[in-house]
Amino acid sequence: MPRSTTAPATAPATALSHGLKQRHLSMIALGGVIGAGLFVGSGAGIAAAGPSIVVAYALSGVLVMLVMRMLGEMSAAYPSSGSFSAHAERAIGPWAGFTAGWAFWVLLCSAVGLEGIGAARIVSGWLPGTPEWAWVALFMVVFCGANLAAVKNFGEFEFWFAALKVGAITLFLVLGVLAIAGVLPGTDSPGGSHLAPFLPHGGDGLIIGLLASVFAYGGLETVTIAAAESEDPVKGVASAVRTAMWRIAVFYIGSMAVVVTLVPWDSEEVVEKGPYVAALDELGIPGAGQLMNVVVLVALLSAMNANIYGSSRIAYSLVERGQGPEALGRAPGGVPRTAVLVSSVFGFFCVLLSYWRPDDVFSWLLNMTGAVILVVWAFIAVSQLRLRRELERAAPERLVVRMWAYPVLTWVALAGMAAVFVLMAREPETRVQLYATGAMTAALAAAGYARQRRRVRD
Repeated sequence: MPRSTTAPATAPATALSHGLKQRHLSMIALGGVIGAGLFVGSGAGIAAAGPSIVVAYALSGVLVMLVMRMLGEMSAAYPSSGSFSAHAERAIGPWAGFTAGWAFWVLLCSAVGLEGIGAARIVSGWLPGTPEWAWVALFMVVFCGANLAAVKNFGEFEFWFAALKVGAITLFLVLGVLAIAGVLPGTDSPGGSHLAPFLPHGGDGLIIGLLASVFAYGGLETVTIAAAESEDPVKGVASAVRTAMWRIAVFYIGSMAVVVTLVPWDSEEVVEKGPYVAALDELGIPGAGQLMNVVVLVALLSAMNANIYGSSRIAYSLVERGQGPEALGRAPGGVPRTAVLVSSVFGFFCVLLSYWRPDDVFSWLLNMTGAVILVVWAFIAVSQLRLRRELERAAPERLVVRMWAYPVLTWVALAGMAAVFVLMAREPETRVQLYATGAMTAALAAAGYARQRRRVRD
């Protein structure tokens, strides 16, 4: 089996701390499922797929469950802040860890900028005349400062952010189910009147909805990164992975089913206001728009916080394994402060690009990171195929979490990812993202392989 045989060229100044408590990890796992993509991007998917968006979320949800199970198996056996990047290096070789890690770092840092812009637009809408860039800068300073101080600050922010998101989506589901059942005062049950036609735009619409749903699931990987800094990494990962199925089923598939049952799929409000606001308006809930704006703001700020954390830990782990500049591997007091600062600065630079060069450089950056999550998932699947054989032979006691029906479902997941790549190449809007991400991945793989050959030669 290919594996790194050379010692890391650099080493961190100190190890990471273990400041995350089990309650932090549990809520990170629970709230991490409810990402900004669910609130912000699902409206376009409903407009394209109609009621069949439920099928789209179910299909992509099955794929995500399989990926999380594979990642959980490896992370419980080998807890690491590098998560899938460290697993890819162990299973495939240093070049694979380099490629997966730095591609994901670019994705997270770019996402920090995008989420900051989205959050700033909401606050600027409440306070007209205030510049968006100033709000982005404020959010950056707050979350960068929190992550610089101690990992428990990240955990506390995410604990309360997740609690608000979970509370909001749960209340939405309860109200929706009561309305559908016809027992919510002041509302009549719509029955199945909004569920036909089920495929208003045929298979093409379902494909667009499927692609939108796949990328809405991004962010679930954070819990395996955070687990390395928890009190009991193995227990934390095992618990998060084992509950992933019902969390995806309830929060994503369940909420989509409620929305398309309550609101006509072709309602303009679904896209303009968002599906959740449209559904609450349909129920006559006063102040629904502002209420959901608060929830979306919380989701965006939560994603900013999590991505600053995740990007800094991925960078730290890469340096720890000799895959990056030594300065990013320093962790005085158990916190990789330089990595936090660099990741935050890169995120804010992405925000500046959105103002300076929105039509070329910024759009190129967005396209370049568009399919990175699928590349990461592919590395996870290939790594799990190879590491599982080694674990069964050498350390079966480490298999606290086991992939279902190995290796059959791992191959099924890989086939699913290949199908998504094909669908992206088929659609004009996603084809550019696929090619740009492919170019970045190829460049990183070439650099990682050259670095690997040079280290072996030296």
